[in-house]
Amino acid sequence: MKQPTAPLPRIIVTRPAQDAQRWVRDLQTHGLQADALPLIEIAAATQLQPVHRAWKELASYQAAMFVSANAVRHFYASNQAPAHIEPAQSAIKTRAWATGPGTVSALRQAGLTGHQIDAPDASAGQFDSEALWQVVAPSVHAGSRVLVVRGSDHTGESAGRSWLSEQLAAAGAQVDTVVAYERRAPTFSAAQIALAQEACGDGSVWLFSSSEAVAHLQALLPPACLGTARALATHPRIAQAARLAGFAVVGETSPTLNAIVASIESQA
Repeated sequence: MKQPTAPLPRIIVTRPAQDAQRWVRDLQTHGLQADALPLIEIAAATQLQPVHRAWKELASYQAAMFVSANAVRHFYASNQAPAHIEPAQSAIKTRAWATGPGTVSALRQAGLTGHQIDAPDASAGQFDSEALWQVVAPSVHAGSRVLVVRGSDHTGESAGRSWLSEQLAAAGAQVDTVVAYERRAPTFSAAQIALAQEACGDGSVWLFSSSEAVAHLQALLPPACLGTARALATHPRIAQAARLAGFAVVGETSPTLNAIVASIESQA
C-alpha cells in the first residue's frame, strides 16, 4: 500500500519586501505554501552626490559591478537625466557585471541588452563573486577601472563583494565604490513577530539569501527559538551563518527558483 506523502513545509521568504513578494508568488505557482517576512529593509542612499558623480564618470570605467538587483534599481533611479539613459547606454562601452540571474534581470529591466552584461551562465551551479570572477578575470589588466555599486548598512559602512574588490586590486585594477542604497533591519509589526515565532517551531523552512537577514532574525527572536528551526541558504557562507545562529537544520541550494523548489520537494 502506498504511503501518504507528507505535506510540504511552508517557506518563509526573508528577502527585502519587493523581492520577497515576487518570490512568494513564484513559489505559490509551484504549489508551495510561502509567506513573506522581509528581514532586510532597502532604502535609497542618504548621500546621492557620489552616485550622481558616478553617473557622470561612468564612461571612464571598463565595468560597473552591481552587487544585487537593488544596486541596479537604486543606481538607475538616481540618474538625474532619465530621458538620456537609453542613448547613453548604447554609446557607453562600460560593461555591466552581475553575480546572478536576479541582478541580470534588473539590468535588462533598466534597459541594458545581453551583450552589455557579464555574469555567470544561468545554468551555473554557483552565483557569487567567485563565479563572476571566473567570467571577467581574463578582461582585467593593470590600469583597468571598475566601479562597484553596492549598499551600506545603517552605520553607513559599505557591505558586500569585498572579495571581488580584492581580486581586482591584486590584478592591478583601480576599484572605486559607490553606495546606491542602504540596508537595515525592518521595524517589525506584532503580526510579523508572531509569524516569526510560529515559523520557528512549526516545521517551516526559512529561505535565506543574505547572512545579514540571519543576523536580523537573531536580534528579533530569543536564541532558544532557533534551536528547533529549519533553514535553506542560497550560499555556503549564508548556511554557515545560519548554523552559527543556532538553526537546528540547515540546507544549501542554488539561488534559482527551480533549485529551491526541488530542494523543498525533496524534504517531503
